[in-house]
Amino acid sequence: MRLRPPRNAVDERAVAWWRSQLLVTTAVPVVVLAVLGALIGPARFWLLLAAGAIAALGLGCAAFFPAWWFRVHRWEVTDEAVYVRTGALWQEWRIAPMSRIQTVDTVRGPLEQLFRLGTVTVTTASSKGALRIAGLDHELAAELGERLTALTQATPGDAT
Repeated sequence: MRLRPPRNAVDERAVAWWRSQLLVTTAVPVVVLAVLGALIGPARFWLLLAAGAIAALGLGCAAFFPAWWFRVHRWEVTDEAVYVRTGALWQEWRIAPMSRIQTVDTVRGPLEQLFRLGTVTVTTASSKGALRIAGLDHELAAELGERLTALTQATPGDAT
């Protein structure tokens, strides 16, 4: 069997979802620092400077990284395995043979629900942990969860 890059991209709405996650993550420390800067006069300059620096860094990351992640995140499910490729600078390829899959979960957090997205988590006995296919259309995620469950039930276990 020859390995090839996974063929499927995540849903285009994942870009906005990742961007929202970065902006929310950035907003929390910025708001805290801005409130502290407003309340603590002697430290106002440094607190507001830190808030501004974090805001600028967060906005820059939100503008750049989600589009890049969209270009590099790929996934595929075949009758033999689940393939996931993630990472921009350090790419990680994860392959889970059907015979090694223990559980399949579909998750939709609050922001994912807002963007009508879902995440499929495939758990194996691997020490690296579960494979996650994030940023899928919520209906596709549900269908994929059902398909993987059916495929793993039909696959005999590995005796090794």
